[in-house]
Amino acid sequence: MIFPMIINILILSSSAHLSTANSEITPRPFEKIYAFGDSYRYSDGPGSATGPSSFAYVSNLPYGQTFFHHPTNRYSDGRLVIDFVAELLSLPYLPPYLNATADKSSGVNFAVAGSTAIEHEFFVKNNLTRDITPESLGTQLSWFTEYLESQGCIDTKATPQKCRAVFDEALIRVGEIGANDYGYTVGSSVSDETIQELAIKRATDFLEILLYKGAKYVVVQGLPPTGCLTMAMYFFREDYRDNIGCVESVNKQSYSHNTIYQAKVEVLRKQFPDALIVYADYWNAYSTVIENAHNYGFKELYKVCCGSSGGKYNYDSSGPCGSPVSTHTTPPFQYLLSIKKKSQ
Repeated sequence: MIFPMIINILILSSSAHLSTANSEITPRPFEKIYAFGDSYRYSDGPGSATGPSSFAYVSNLPYGQTFFHHPTNRYSDGRLVIDFVAELLSLPYLPPYLNATADKSSGVNFAVAGSTAIEHEFFVKNNLTRDITPESLGTQLSWFTEYLESQGCIDTKATPQKCRAVFDEALIRVGEIGANDYGYTVGSSVSDETIQELAIKRATDFLEILLYKGAKYVVVQGLPPTGCLTMAMYFFREDYRDNIGCVESVNKQSYSHNTIYQAKVEVLRKQFPDALIVYADYWNAYSTVIENAHNYGFKELYKVCCGSSGGKYNYDSSGPCGSPVSTHTTPPFQYLLSIKKKSQ
């Protein structure tokens, strides 16, 4: 499975930035993690009754089969990136915010599978609400604000001690966000340029608010090469490929998104010099794994091991992983893309 490989590369990259970003700050262990994003971060929550129809099957095998040996509502056959981060820091796996009875003393997962950077009202206005997740980064920010208030943290001026207790030893991980915004608008009259501008603006505003609230250690993750995902490979013609065998136009889109996003992150670094803000380059980490796939034991780069229809990619949007018509092969760790649903 790809996640352990990518997280190792991301950790090495992030560590290098952390060691040079501010030499006066002594590295310290984190006692909490607050995670935001989409299904690359989402874990342990119930299958969504309001999101894409494919999400209804996350409570079925083969989800979770290789590590937990049962479904855990993670969109993976095992663990997610955030699980590996927690393990690295010797912390328990993060409970979802909506789990009211969970122990949240070591952090909280606010991520939502299928989540968008842009607010749901935008998609409603453009008649794009069929089979999409209504939660966005704005939703996650509202939940986080509720959580802060439950901890007595109103803002850094009114309740400085309470806010320091929340943030001082906490790692904030903002996972990749925006891929679903592009995906939900494919084939519509909404341009990619509009999505790019709005998604980056929402993500940047989100980061700025977190920093104003008191975030000190922030890891921001960019988009992967989305043209390498099975859905893109399935829907675009074979002659639309780049040098790593993926859909060129879609990869250019996500690369451009990341370039602009990184520039915005750099502005925030200057605006908040007392915070450590690290950009986790998911694009190059993912590309490195693709380019060296056989060294990592992968035999299938684009075909999913859990899907339906067989064929070159074993992909059919009407038969997502976990559905009655889907099938899965073993061992899944030989597949770069272990499972597939319609949205991320």
